[in-house]
Amino acid sequence: AALKAQLDNRLFGQHLAKDVVLKAVLGFSNNPSPKKPLMLSLHGWAGTGKNFLSQILAEQVHPAGLRSKFVHLFLATLHFPHHDQVKLYKEQLQSWIRGNVSACPSSVFIFDEMDKMHPGVIDAIKPFLDYYEEVDGVSYRKAIFIFLSNAGGDLINKAALDFWASGKRREDIQLKDLEPLLSVGVFNNKNSGLWHSSIIDRNLIDYFVPFLPLEQRHVKMCVRAEMAARGYAVDEKIVQEVADEMTYFPKEQRIYSDKGCKTVQAKLDIHED
Repeated sequence: AALKAQLDNRLFGQHLAKDVVLKAVLGFSNNPSPKKPLMLSLHGWAGTGKNFLSQILAEQVHPAGLRSKFVHLFLATLHFPHHDQVKLYKEQLQSWIRGNVSACPSSVFIFDEMDKMHPGVIDAIKPFLDYYEEVDGVSYRKAIFIFLSNAGGDLINKAALDFWASGKRREDIQLKDLEPLLSVGVFNNKNSGLWHSSIIDRNLIDYFVPFLPLEQRHVKMCVRAEMAARGYAVDEKIVQEVADEMTYFPKEQRIYSDKGCKTVQAKLDIHED
């Protein structure tokens, strides 16, 4: 219930992601003996809420969220920058995950910028994601792994545009319309850390979660939420001004914000007086 309330109040325009993650987490947390860790792969353009959702999820498992010593965030460009160090990264990653899950079975691992990860690195964690009772005496089945990636964003945006062009509501887009596209697209995307990954090959990702591009009405929701978070009265004139300053695509119809809600905070700073 707490997770649902957080997602309803703080994540805008993502009916699919909300629905899938709620069901996945509920099923996983209600299962006294899961067969494998929960593995979610979140896909979509920047500013659509992937980071945000992973933070909300982490806070539900460990109240300190990203500040908890049981929640671990890896950034591809920071933690795994060099192409010639892949072997070393794989060893480090395995020992890091082994050590942390030994200390806390319900550890949460978030891998951001999966589209910038060197192919092969992430396969190091495959043994921990698989259907094993234990690996070297440690059970990983209560852990949660989350991948965040811009890869597949173009496929999602195209599908959303096609829906719009055929006069359908975005809320009618279902997971089955996008998930097969995503798993194949990401597996075959050479610029993705999941390129030809054994993790996809072995079907170890429980859900590919699509994040749809945000419309202007969703951007306005983000502005209102940010104003409320800063303790301001919500001023609809400013909400409209900030939303108007965003850039939208396709150029003629201006339906979707091309940065999602990414720059809302910065743009709101300019409107403070």
